[in-house]
Amino acid sequence: MKPRAVAAPLPNRHLPNADWADRFELALDGKGMTAAEAAERSLGRSPRWVRNLLRIRNGAVSIIGLKTAAPGPGRLGLVGAFPVLEKSDDEVVLGLDDKHLDFRIVVDVRAGSAVNQIVGVTTLIRRHNALGRVYLAAVMPFHKMIVPTLLEGVGRSGR
Repeated sequence: MKPRAVAAPLPNRHLPNADWADRFELALDGKGMTAAEAAERSLGRSPRWVRNLLRIRNGAVSIIGLKTAAPGPGRLGLVGAFPVLEKSDDEVVLGLDDKHLDFRIVVDVRAGSAVNQIVGVTTLIRRHNALGRVYLAAVMPFHKMIVPTLLEGVGRSGR
């Protein structure tokens, strides 16, 4: 099954002042995956083309003084390039705050039917200024390709 876009209502407790959000979900056969496993299988194992886009992004934004990497793993570690801010069996929250915008990525798992599980990825953004609005507009076409691709990785990974 392919990931599908679903509504991502605002406000959201993980970034209460967010002014933009989206969400993708994937139904998996079987149950028992934790949010941490889903986060690692998606964000921790990105395809080469995604890693290459991130390198290009980092080179471009470093010129204008935006963060190109997490300041450190934080108390809960990193998943891929993102610091873990909160973690439970059902939900992992990753994110960074920068001068142009703050973002959170929420990876969650929940029971679907009696035989499957739903894995969701919600992206929350709080834009601070015109640079944040321009940045989000520029990355949006890539975001809409990358997030479903990463979510598909959850289903492809061995259990």
